[in-house]
Amino acid sequence: MKFVILGCGSSMGVPRTDGFFGNCNPKNRKNYRTRCSAVLKSKLTNILFDTSPDLRNQLLSNNIKDIHKVLFTHMHADQTHGINDLRIFYLKNKKKLPIYADVNTRKYLLKSFSYCFKGTKSYPAILKFFELKKKLYFNESINIQTVPVKHGLIESMSFIINNKLAYLPDTNKIYMKDYKFFKNLEYMVIDCLRFKPHPSHYNLTDVLKIYEILKPNKMFLTNLHSDLDYNKLLLKLPKKVKPAYDGLTLNL
Repeated sequence: MKFVILGCGSSMGVPRTDGFFGNCNPKNRKNYRTRCSAVLKSKLTNILFDTSPDLRNQLLSNNIKDIHKVLFTHMHADQTHGINDLRIFYLKNKKKLPIYADVNTRKYLLKSFSYCFKGTKSYPAILKFFELKKKLYFNESINIQTVPVKHGLIESMSFIINNKLAYLPDTNKIYMKDYKFFKNLEYMVIDCLRFKPHPSHYNLTDVLKIYEILKPNKMFLTNLHSDLDYNKLLLKLPKKVKPAYDGLTLNL
């Protein structure tokens, strides 16, 4: 079983659409960042986390030829607007793809992408909603715990996979009552937008405080803005904390 970070960039990616790299060295491939998505790969099931606007290229780059379920963290465009790229899996498997999302994300998707859920004779529905429970169980003993975290003015969902890996790509606060779920994990993949504070994302200082409290065996920083050059950031981090990069694969 493998967890693949398909994209680790912030909402504009690195470089931006206009070619701007910010502080990132364009000669380092690890500074080329698409918008955040990830996939859990196993023998029978591929579970996608968010549909980044870069989803098509992410799946092609990582040779992922099938998706069986999709879990959404929240409603923002950089996590949802690649949803149309799921159409091929409906055509391929001849059945609607199961989608899991909280109430607010569900409302947003139904309003913005209604054609994906309410089909017509000429354009069938490709997706079907399922309840995003606190604990989800899938093939091959995959269990995923859903834990809400604060993300500015809204809540985002974080996911803990088999009590080994936590995925929190968009957050500026883990609620104190939920710290117990995140302690002593093998991996923690967590939002770290930039050096300066931000109202809806962790910054580097925040994340290093979280690391000291929760003590994951390894922590990887995602949702990285163009302020954060891979090599320069790496020099500032403890041994067990590293920047993520597109295509990073973690063995579970």
